[in-house]
Amino acid sequence: MIGFDRDAAATATLKVATPSGAASHVFDVAPGDFDVQRIDGLPDSQVNPSDPALLKLIREQNSRKVAGLASRVDSDDFRNGFAMPLKAWRRTGRFGGQRILNGDPKRPHYGTDLAAPTGTPILAPAAGTVSLAETGMHYEGGLVMLDHGQGLVSMYLHQSKVLVQAGQRLARGQQIGAVGQTGRATGPHLCWRMTWRGRHLDPMLMVGVTAPTA
Repeated sequence: MIGFDRDAAATATLKVATPSGAASHVFDVAPGDFDVQRIDGLPDSQVNPSDPALLKLIREQNSRKVAGLASRVDSDDFRNGFAMPLKAWRRTGRFGGQRILNGDPKRPHYGTDLAAPTGTPILAPAAGTVSLAETGMHYEGGLVMLDHGQGLVSMYLHQSKVLVQAGQRLARGQQIGAVGQTGRATGPHLCWRMTWRGRHLDPMLMVGVTAPTA
């Protein structure tokens, strides 16, 4: 499994080496189609925080997020593809869109926003091991990270309830938590994200993928 970031170059070279030899292949990477989203009315502390105590808290939370994303479980739980983490939803934000918050351009949105009522169960879309489970995160609110093996980590933001703990093994379809409006959110929804070894991926591209037959 390999993944290309939102801002990947137009070409990439894949090199594979085994004890019996090596091979390489050059890929053309198609450009993405990304929206521009404007969100106004957010508290300034959620857009441009300046309070020293809050900045210290954000740094501490970032260090825990970095550790969660660095998880490298030796598994291939991604192999059989992913299901949707919600049984009913309405997509309100696409992966990769430019975010303009209170008129201030910010980094792209690296998730897919799925609107659903508060309390809607969030289900593991594939098996994995919880690498982070937190409540009260400044930006993400209730946050869970799920390691699916070989550096593929999915994230579930803004939860009203977190029902798992770090180190816990989850089966596909097991409940992770519940949809909420915690952290930087203007309505109840799940922000679903995915990274592969530091690269931001669109999780919707993984839905319905099946294992190769050979």
